[in-house]
Amino acid sequence: MNAQTRVSPMPRGKYRGMLQILRFNWPMYVLALLFCSGAIVAVAVWRPHYLVAWMMVAAMGFALCWMLASLAASHWVYDRSGLCDWTWIRSVLSAPPRAWASLHAGLDESSGQLKELFPGSRAKVLDIFDPGEMTEPSIAAARNSACSTMAARADFRALPFARGELDAVFLIFAAHEIRKPVSRSRFFKEINRVLNPGGQVLLVEHLRDWNNFLAFGPGFFHFHSRRTWLNAAGQAGLSVERIFAITPFVGVFVFQKPSESSPRE
Repeated sequence: MNAQTRVSPMPRGKYRGMLQILRFNWPMYVLALLFCSGAIVAVAVWRPHYLVAWMMVAAMGFALCWMLASLAASHWVYDRSGLCDWTWIRSVLSAPPRAWASLHAGLDESSGQLKELFPGSRAKVLDIFDPGEMTEPSIAAARNSACSTMAARADFRALPFARGELDAVFLIFAAHEIRKPVSRSRFFKEINRVLNPGGQVLLVEHLRDWNNFLAFGPGFFHFHSRRTWLNAAGQAGLSVERIFAITPFVGVFVFQKPSESSPRE
């Protein structure tokens, strides 16, 4: 079942999320500013042909627009929407999990809230960072952030759980760091293994779509498409329970491991 819905805005009145994005990706913003500065100097001093000058001005305009748009979108998503309140998760799952795991790649801002949402549950927070698979510069900055929490290290190819041990797995802005399709497929099959029949996966990600292109420019290539996530889940034997959006930039997918009495697709 695919449901399109939205989480009601919950203003936080802070710029923490936006500033965090700026801190993690500051080299990109510095390069954009340097490019704009160089374009201004080139047009003013060298006075190139007017067509070249207009092309340089247009490129500078795109760079400035994407810089501002990315910060505005980040502020909307992380500071002004209800996303980072995380209480909406309780209503998304079919039942409170008795045993669950939150998997991240070094930056974890949700597990503490998850433990409050599901008191008395058996929780495990794992850091699945793999330097051979996750090579984006921004992830190094995120891992050095004071916002990161202590977590046990784990191999995403072989999670430290018995078959059918978990009721839920939370993948919140983490799974996109696994870039290779083969590795991603293996990861989702491993998640299927550790879930009990009827167990659920909550995946929260930016998507490689027009909305994120307009907001983040070429940076949207760092995200994966909706089809990528659906294919990964489907190949692992997980069914789609629900899909909805939080702002135009973030997609939420709820996948479920079929119960033993349900026929597999």
